[in-house]
Amino acid sequence: MVDSSRKAPQSLSARLVAWAAWLPGRAEMVSGGAVQAAASLPLSLRRRITPIGRKVLEAGWALLAKDGAAPRIVLSSRHGEFARTFDLLTGLAESGEVSPAEFSLSVHHGLAGLLSIATGNTAGHSAVAGGNESFGYGFVEALASLAEGAPSVLLLHFDEALPDIYAPVADTAEEPVALALLLAPGDDIALETSPAAVSGNDPLALRFADLLTSDAPEAGGSGERLTWRWRRAA
Repeated sequence: MVDSSRKAPQSLSARLVAWAAWLPGRAEMVSGGAVQAAASLPLSLRRRITPIGRKVLEAGWALLAKDGAAPRIVLSSRHGEFARTFDLLTGLAESGEVSPAEFSLSVHHGLAGLLSIATGNTAGHSAVAGGNESFGYGFVEALASLAEGAPSVLLLHFDEALPDIYAPVADTAEEPVALALLLAPGDDIALETSPAAVSGNDPLALRFADLLTSDAPEAGGSGERLTWRWRRAA
């Protein structure tokens, strides 16, 4: 157990320019802000990607296609495109060989790289994997990039359930989510963190999506180490 009295909550903020998401129970992508949702994902991004990969790129593309903006990209995911990784592991176990093309796309930042190439974006990108708090740490990385001078940041987050073979060791039954946020300096959304009194396993990206799709003033949850809370500007 963590002694939550040792540190005061830490707060950071940003302006949410636009967002797009594929969420559980919804047949279509939902969005808000300055979104070009009708823009078609180019063929270069539709080839050789998994279904969850296509959804996160569709969400990100909807935020970029309108004005050709080139924000810094932050990608967060606990498992990445694990369907691709699982196929590689299966092939390695069965034949001792893997496809070089598939391996090149299996790296954790693969989707961010594809999107950067397709849009000619040279602003740079980073990838974050932080266990069940991956979305939270990705959000912190995005805010840190803004604090360092980036005029805007595209935060891409995605995950889906692991294959059934991992059920004995998985700590939760994850639901598929693909979320894209275009952030800029400002104070529309404030993030507050504090040490978790008890280790939690809340789906942080889905909790944040609850804030986006409702009129609630705040949303949050507990991860392995921290309690995360997002608040709308008063």
